[in-house]
Amino acid sequence: MVEAIVPVILSGGSGSRLWPVSRNAQPKQFLKLKGKNSMLHDTLERVSPLGERMMVLCAEEQRFLVAEALRQANQSATITLEPVSRNTALSATVGAYMVALDTPDAIIILCPADHHVPDPVAFRDACHTAAELAATGRIVTLGITPARPETGYGYIQRGAALGNGAEVASFTEKPDLDTAITFLKDGGYYWNAGIFLAPAKLLLEEMGRHAPEIAEAAEACLTSAQPDLDFLRLAADPLEHCPALSFDYAVMERTDRAAVLPVDFLWSDLGTWNALWEMDQTGPDQNVAFGENVLIHDTKRSYVRSEGPLVSVAGVQDLVVIATNDAVLVTDRKRTENVKQVVEDLKQQGHAEATEHRRVHRPWGSYESLVHGDRFQVKRITVNPGGILSLQSHMHRSEHWVVVSGFAEVTLGEDLHRLAENESIYIPLGAKHRMANPGKVPLVLIEVQSGGYLGEDDIKRYEDIYRRD
Repeated sequence: MVEAIVPVILSGGSGSRLWPVSRNAQPKQFLKLKGKNSMLHDTLERVSPLGERMMVLCAEEQRFLVAEALRQANQSATITLEPVSRNTALSATVGAYMVALDTPDAIIILCPADHHVPDPVAFRDACHTAAELAATGRIVTLGITPARPETGYGYIQRGAALGNGAEVASFTEKPDLDTAITFLKDGGYYWNAGIFLAPAKLLLEEMGRHAPEIAEAAEACLTSAQPDLDFLRLAADPLEHCPALSFDYAVMERTDRAAVLPVDFLWSDLGTWNALWEMDQTGPDQNVAFGENVLIHDTKRSYVRSEGPLVSVAGVQDLVVIATNDAVLVTDRKRTENVKQVVEDLKQQGHAEATEHRRVHRPWGSYESLVHGDRFQVKRITVNPGGILSLQSHMHRSEHWVVVSGFAEVTLGEDLHRLAENESIYIPLGAKHRMANPGKVPLVLIEVQSGGYLGEDDIKRYEDIYRRD
């Protein structure tokens, strides 16, 4: 019997294979790749009916993006911050420890934040069935009935029948094409969705048996965790020597408690641009165009996406063309797995575009650099309703703010200024200042910086409601 179900959402991925749209500063779970909502938003809505509480584990620098996704989805969850990335085995163990503190027999659902599941009802039905199987003392993984010989997913081979599911006979990690074709022909093989259900107590027991270093590190970093605003910050020191292993490798491939529940709902991890093409290529030429500024002519089986600039392609086939405001990717559609290596090459060459967008998100809103020249920079700044920038000063630059829309309250020295649309204020070099949006609509302004050094580290903070250094 299932005592309780607790979804634990893993939101630590970087999604580098979807560069240049997905980057470390804003990876794919925060993007609107399918539909009107981000993938994390859809995940929250999909799993929240399964239990009375949820947990989200994420990287420290993404905490405010997760909080905003929860706000937009009208959901609540415990947000736990991982100071360093140690893969999914650590995240799973931390989540299990947190649940086991009060309900050790509760079933936890380890669910990635960045999967596409268009039928949430079928997903929840499968989770309830898998939870019943897990309650018998099993760690259950959902096995997706394969639609094609996919080489980008791991495979699960079913063994002896076990209730509505089966024992796991073997795992195969990303086979070659010939092997994948054989799996489909033979039957009894499923895609490994990376969605797991298990009693919290059982998961901890198996982690302690098969990966004790991870279990010890998870317990230690949680024991020394500290609350920070609405977040729980794990301690960093216990993770210094913690192995970075996936939950599959650390436990599922070693335990004798593994089970699989075959499911046939539509699913994709949308891990590559080719995966996005496969989801939408329904036209006569099997092309997919995303964005208003895309023109395709005499082209077949291609994915073309623009996040702003005009993009046109002609006389080609089997290509992926992705354009953002600061980067362009062109690659063979069948080799999009290699984009991850492109990102690594860009990092080694020192390109900031490898990890950062031109639009930078902050807990109060965002900013985007529009023009950058010798001793000047122009930015567009958006402050969310209720957002407050830190009380700060700059040693090397002055600033001029012009309100485009909304209403601003600006603290300059000891004075408070209220600015409406088309009004402006000058911030002298070295002056203490702060900006806030007391309104109910976003505040948009243009900032003109002038000085000998315009780096983001030229900020001395005196007060900050978000407790940043």
